Amino acid sequence: MPPKKNMAPVQKPKDIKGIIKRIFSYMYGFKVQFFLVIAGVILSAAAGIAGNALLTPLVNNIEEACKSGEWDKKSFIGILLVMAVIYAAGALAGLFYQRMMMKISTTTLMRIRNDLFNKMESLPIKFFDKRTHGELMSLYTNDTDTLREMLSNSIANFISSAITIVGVFALMIAYSWILTIIVIVMLFIIVGVIGAIGSRSSKGFIAQQTAIGKANGYIEELIGGQKVVKVFCHEEIANAEFDKLNNELCDAATKAHTFANILMPIMNNLSYLHYAATAIVGGIMSVSGFGGMNIGKLISYLQFTRQFAQPITQVSQQLNAVLTALAGAERIFAVIDEEPEADEGYVTLVSAVRGADGTLAEADKKTGLWAWKHPHKADGTVTYTEVRGHVEFDDVVFGYEPEKIVLNGISLYADAGQKIAFVGSTGAGKTTITNLINRFYDVPDGKIRYDGININKIKKSDLRRSQSIVLQDTHLFTGTVMENIRYGKLDATDEEVYAAAKLANAHGFITHLEKGYDTMLTADGANLSQGQRQLLAIARAAIADPPVLILDEATSSIDTRTEALIEKGMDSLMEGRTVFVIAHRLSTVRNSKAIMVLENGKIIERGSHDALIEQKGKYYQLYTGMFELA
Repeated sequence: MPPKKNMAPVQKPKDIKGIIKRIFSYMYGFKVQFFLVIAGVILSAAAGIAGNALLTPLVNNIEEACKSGEWDKKSFIGILLVMAVIYAAGALAGLFYQRMMMKISTTTLMRIRNDLFNKMESLPIKFFDKRTHGELMSLYTNDTDTLREMLSNSIANFISSAITIVGVFALMIAYSWILTIIVIVMLFIIVGVIGAIGSRSSKGFIAQQTAIGKANGYIEELIGGQKVVKVFCHEEIANAEFDKLNNELCDAATKAHTFANILMPIMNNLSYLHYAATAIVGGIMSVSGFGGMNIGKLISYLQFTRQFAQPITQVSQQLNAVLTALAGAERIFAVIDEEPEADEGYVTLVSAVRGADGTLAEADKKTGLWAWKHPHKADGTVTYTEVRGHVEFDDVVFGYEPEKIVLNGISLYADAGQKIAFVGSTGAGKTTITNLINRFYDVPDGKIRYDGININKIKKSDLRRSQSIVLQDTHLFTGTVMENIRYGKLDATDEEVYAAAKLANAHGFITHLEKGYDTMLTADGANLSQGQRQLLAIARAAIADPPVLILDEATSSIDTRTEALIEKGMDSLMEGRTVFVIAHRLSTVRNSKAIMVLENGKIIERGSHDALIEQKGKYYQLYTGMFELA
């Protein structure tokens, strides 16, 4: 199998502007709603500013009453009512845009997840060979979660903060340009502190996301292989390895959150210092009447200073979270931008009918007869070739990595209806051959022909529909037993499901399950034995009724007695089909038309069971127990 490689370490977003633009591209259909959100944010921010501005006439009304001894109650109540209306309007606007933004953000994430999942389904197998399950799952969990937080909160907060800063700053200049100078000086100090601390924190958050992906991947592997861990008493080693990963995560998280957490108290203290300095200078100006300052203006101005510092603090708090979200979005978009599985094939699989003269023609409904529809680009003609399952390898050279050759000069053929077996040590290239037959990988050198047609000319989806495979590692999906068998043919009737199960000798144990064929399977069929899961996989292959059948250690988890019971059924299944069998248990391949013995990516022996025994070569040694398959 191809080697696993770790993903490249997470980096700071390279194109922040481009990522933001791309995120917004997923908000299509919400143009009006987004403008309403902006309007709601503006109204909410303006309400807060206007409410504080009304403190000036309110306080001046009280001050005037104290000086004159006469209180203008009507004016005072009028100001209070206006303030109440303004704050109520601001609160309603805030509720409106938050609910609207939540709808936009969740829909946007749904679209991104759809694109991500659809792209993964279109990617070649080699993409998954180089990445762990934990790393890929992190895209759907950690990265989308940080992106959700940014979309639902940060965007609106940034807009609100910008409006508040601009509006408050304009009013502050109008109230007192002298006090505003103090604000500007403190602003430069605050920005400097944010820049110094925020840059260090962002690196920590990026490292944290990388560490989370590694830890999640390891946890997933260990949970899935818990039986193996316990059998070999690897608990201490597993704990030590996890401690190492967990410590790396702890260190990264500590560095990230240390700077993030100290930022808030520093900002608060700076704002308190700013408030105190403004109050002292403003108080002196108010007492002396300098610059037109009075108590009402001073109280409003002091509220403005708090209102001015608050959005800056909010932005500083969310800056790292936004950078982390953008880094996660960049990783998501990197997968979405991956090149899908290339397929230049143009030969398709069609239902056919045979004419009186023996020629084939395309049918508009299923006939049970399948043909390759082969358009010839040179002369514009179309020919139809019956699907029989004749497979030929012609000097095939292949490696998962260019510098590491797995198959070297493989030449073989399998006539329609023949059973071909591959035996050899682990790593000899047996599974690789079957991976090439269904075009999980394309060969750089040599040719593979399928019914006389270059396999690269056949569309991959059509090629794979003409085959069925039973893997050594059985995978079942959440659903009933019947649904898992029907996975091989989605339009299969219940009777066809029963027949396939009986053919694979699975019907007996299925009927003894609590709900029979309606028994729900979860967690990859954890409520079944390994042998039972493999029987279901065989039934799934049987119901597909393909001309080519690939059995990759299909009976490895089945006991000898069960194997003998299903042998007749398997023979019926194999009848008239081209079958490729990979087996360590040599007794299962004795009746093969030809047996290929592989070693180091080459076929060193070939022939029938009897012929190979007579040669007394490697196969003879393996069969008689002189050597064991590794």
